Amino acid sequence: MPKITKRFVEAITPQSTKILQYWDTELKGFGLLVLPSGRRTYFVQYRNLSRVRKHLKIGVHGQINTEEARVLAKKHLGGIAHGDDPAMKKKENRDLPLIKDLAQDYLDRHAIRKRQRSIEEDKKLLNKIILPSIGNQQVKNISRRTIESLHLQLKGTPYQANRALALLSKMLSLAVAWEWRSDNPVKGIERYQEKKRDRWLDKEELGKFLNTLEFYPNHPHAFVLKILLLTGSRKSEVLKATWDQFDLNKGVWTKPSHLTKQNKKEFLPLSDQTLALLDGLKKLNNNKSFYLFPDQTGKKPIRDIKSFWEKVTKRAELKDIRIHDLRHTHASHLVSSGLSLSIVGKLLGHTQASTTQRYAHLADEPLRQAAAMFGSQVEQLTTKNI
Repeated sequence: MPKITKRFVEAITPQSTKILQYWDTELKGFGLLVLPSGRRTYFVQYRNLSRVRKHLKIGVHGQINTEEARVLAKKHLGGIAHGDDPAMKKKENRDLPLIKDLAQDYLDRHAIRKRQRSIEEDKKLLNKIILPSIGNQQVKNISRRTIESLHLQLKGTPYQANRALALLSKMLSLAVAWEWRSDNPVKGIERYQEKKRDRWLDKEELGKFLNTLEFYPNHPHAFVLKILLLTGSRKSEVLKATWDQFDLNKGVWTKPSHLTKQNKKEFLPLSDQTLALLDGLKKLNNNKSFYLFPDQTGKKPIRDIKSFWEKVTKRAELKDIRIHDLRHTHASHLVSSGLSLSIVGKLLGHTQASTTQRYAHLADEPLRQAAAMFGSQVEQLTTKNI
């Protein structure tokens, strides 16, 4: 039997009735299979420590050349001499969980503790970004470089890129805890700098907005927008609100933990204007539904008010404004009126002072007005004494 070379391999004529097998004369255990179809496959054959005969495919001729196959065969046979079992390792690797398996376990075991909206956001990141890119890669073998490449592809949308990275980091930290791998390759990857959105309605814009809502006096969605503005609440909190959360006599809205972002029960005092809105809404609904804003069936809350929002903002000629910016508008006007950041933070349900700090520059205005007032007094007193 000759040495297996490129010339020898390509000169073999396949037989239509049987598989041909050839052994290399120089490297014991290195062989070649030739199928009736003409496919030529390099392999090594060996016995493991239990003396069980094993067969390991190295590669197909054309996808790998003869010398490359020989180098790989030497590497495998060298490891076998020291007790390795490459065929077993290959089988084990083939059965390793993939990123898509980790994603499903993350949703089934961890995400169930999160708010529904957060779960939906996670699913969107997984289905649109993470799984199409790396879903079929093995959890154990995915590298930091692969994840960096995914993050780099999203540099045009830094917020989305960072959210995807944060989700992967959590998933892979669970993989470490579950002993699927020994480290978290996301750690140390630098996040993109994000620009915080700084948009709210000034007094003029707010006037346009409120006057526009007057064109829809009995429209449920107009009530939603007014309550969002007056309470500074999140859209999901208002849309999913139920009447049993409100004590209209005491003027308090008790937000259950499953509706709040921090998963904590919140108590929000309500203004007279908000109570008047709720009273009007109650009459409009005739107490027919459990929800403040039921859908047509009355059994579920409405899901969204996007089309109504677009109609109102277009009519009011307001640009670059989102529904969530009503929350920013609520906070901004409170702070610029002189209310402390800590009080505003409590009204918004912030658990960390740093979250409310984005409005800190607005607190300068009442201070500036106070300083100007005293400066004017000093100037008047100085003028009188001259």
